[in-house]
Amino acid sequence: MSARAAAEPKPAPTLKLQVALQLLSQAGHPLPTDAPQGSLRWLQAVIDGLCDLSSRDVLTGLSNRRQFELAITREIDRVARAGEPALVLMVDIDHFKKVNDTHGHAAGDEVIKAVGQALQDCVRPMDTVARFGGEEFAIILPNCPPAFGQTVAERIRLKVQRRAITVAQGVDVGVTISIGGAFVPQWVRSSAPLWIERADQQLYRAKTEGRNRACLEQPTVSLVSAEEKGLLFGTSQFQDIE
Repeated sequence: MSARAAAEPKPAPTLKLQVALQLLSQAGHPLPTDAPQGSLRWLQAVIDGLCDLSSRDVLTGLSNRRQFELAITREIDRVARAGEPALVLMVDIDHFKKVNDTHGHAAGDEVIKAVGQALQDCVRPMDTVARFGGEEFAIILPNCPPAFGQTVAERIRLKVQRRAITVAQGVDVGVTISIGGAFVPQWVRSSAPLWIERADQQLYRAKTEGRNRACLEQPTVSLVSAEEKGLLFGTSQFQDIE
């Protein structure tokens, strides 16, 4: 490549408008009808719609994993600064493979959508419900005191257990979920992988104890790990004090 070619600026990326409009239409995302097509307000609505689509799971409409990771990072920062309690729940549909094997993958999709809606119905506007992957979901509950954690998890579990999900040919399918939860250490700058790992350990416990239950790590035993201590004191002016 010549020096001249290397120095030439690359063309700015362009918005493929027709593709964008098709994506928004398929997702049922409305555009303003009182703004002329091509106007600044109309184009801004297109861009806002695309940004919203990029943060949503296509099947359920919940936050996707990327959006969840951004939200949990913000929550960790808030807890480290403000010291307010926060809870993360990892949720898994029990025996989901059996649903697919018995009723087909289309029925499995309906079950995932119904469970996602049930989870969303149980939380506050400030909470984040995300599809973490496959039949697994994750919920971030800011400012959730330990005294209420088990109550919230049980409410979610019972909401799903009591919901009849209608799939193909009008067949009703009932499913249950297992839940694992962990509180992030207050006033400590933890990390998303550590917090999720703690909740996953409790989810595994719920599975091994029989499923259809919620197991939460008790805050009194939420020990600060060596990695979290490093995050807390790694750049501290007091780190050399014996």
